[in-house]
Amino acid sequence: MSAAAARTLDNPALARLIGGHVCLHACMAGMRLAAPLLALRAGYSAAAVGALLALFALTQVFLALPAGRYVDRHGYLRPVRWCLMASALGATLAALWPMYGVLCLVALLTGGAVGVGAISLQRHVGRCARNAVDRKRFFSWLSIGPALSNFVGPLLAGVLIDVGGFRLAFAALALLPGLSWLLVRRTRELPPLKQDGAAGSQRAWDLLRQPQMRRLLLVNWLMSSCWDVHTFVVPVLGHERALSASAIGAILGGFALAATGIRVALPWLASNLQERVVITAAMLATACLFAIYPFMQSAWGMGLCSVLLGVSLGSVQPMIMSTLHQITPEARHGEALGLRLMLINASSVAMPMLFGAAGALAGVSVVFWTVGTAVGLGARQAWGLQGTSSCRS
Repeated sequence: MSAAAARTLDNPALARLIGGHVCLHACMAGMRLAAPLLALRAGYSAAAVGALLALFALTQVFLALPAGRYVDRHGYLRPVRWCLMASALGATLAALWPMYGVLCLVALLTGGAVGVGAISLQRHVGRCARNAVDRKRFFSWLSIGPALSNFVGPLLAGVLIDVGGFRLAFAALALLPGLSWLLVRRTRELPPLKQDGAAGSQRAWDLLRQPQMRRLLLVNWLMSSCWDVHTFVVPVLGHERALSASAIGAILGGFALAATGIRVALPWLASNLQERVVITAAMLATACLFAIYPFMQSAWGMGLCSVLLGVSLGSVQPMIMSTLHQITPEARHGEALGLRLMLINASSVAMPMLFGAAGALAGVSVVFWTVGTAVGLGARQAWGLQGTSSCRS
């Protein structure tokens, strides 16, 4: 088999990868809705809920860089097997012992599994791309996975909580990693890359010497913070306004469905889109939506804002991933993905706790307006992004 043939990713193979990632990510997304609701109903404060949500990102902070190097050495399937086992174990523990302390451990397991699985998948798909248009198209399709799972997971969890309680929801989520393995187990590994001695001695932090990499990570952090804000605030607002678990799940599901819709359209538009134009427009739209979101009092108003946010934020990740793969060496893609994941999740550990403290002291509206202002100001950095590779060794 030629190298080119080995790197080809056909539509059925890509569909299986997306489906597998949907199942893995949906397990964590459902837990991220159910665990805060259980904590709130047990009488825990908004600060405690923020701390619980932060734990979904904590494992990724410590695992991202080692996982990136591990994926660079071992490819896709071996890391994914470990991820699926950790995710299934976490959801099972929640079903057996649905209490706050156990939920904290479950957040660590399911969050870490999704992070390592994402690095494995993104590296694999990035290496399969033959040119820049392929890269944007592949990452646009690939980004449908998390968006769809953020619809499936919370909605599934919310409905099952209302129908049969939290144990039933956790048990159903525990089945999803097994379904994921059935979909991805036939994935063909790519030929390993040879690394010279100089490349092997480089540290991940050396990647930050590139101005474009620093700019990209700043923009990625701002937009990631918007997802964290929305994930944290919607359950809190819904609880304050006496919305049902199904309504809260539907609001978050509407966000995910809109993100999925825009990402479905992106593959056909890939050849006509410039990464920095899409990212800048999305940041400006997000800043405007964050300004008006706190004024929405009904589930329908919150749902409308949630859908519009899904459109703006959903368009960003494929452009971020396409740019990252252009400005880093192929032999270090896993490491660069790990660095990106580590930095944004280090923020995600602290930010929900900060959101919880700020929400308790000043109200969740202040959280929305502060983050929206930062995103609006950061749009200038997005406009300075360039997709031209400066580091393709």
